[in-house]
Amino acid sequence: QVQLVESGGGSVQPGGSLRLSCAASGTLFRIVNWRWYRQAPGKERELVSALNTAGSTYYKDSVKGRFTISRDGAKDTLYLQMNSLKPEDTAVYFCNAFGAGYNYWGQGTQVTVSS
Repeated sequence: QVQLVESGGGSVQPGGSLRLSCAASGTLFRIVNWRWYRQAPGKERELVSALNTAGSTYYKDSVKGRFTISRDGAKDTLYLQMNSLKPEDTAVYFCNAFGAGYNYWGQGTQVTVSS
């Protein structure tokens, strides 16, 4: 089992920054891909960014150059640094840990970008 707890969400003005954290615990060696998803009201959950154990990253086109995914293995914590935030980034952000036959989700953290 893997437990994921997100933090760091909040309200920020356009152009501002937030850093999301996802603290992981449990049997982590099976996890090969760490991901951030988001879900805006009335929309489907979408993949925002991903990081695999080889260090390769993926970013949704609309966040490239603004968001950075990273992981501190010593702390078993996944991060999403979000800069130059836009109102369209408003959503609940979820941490996801994926491995062969394993798929775990955090509870989500709200990010609101508004003036």
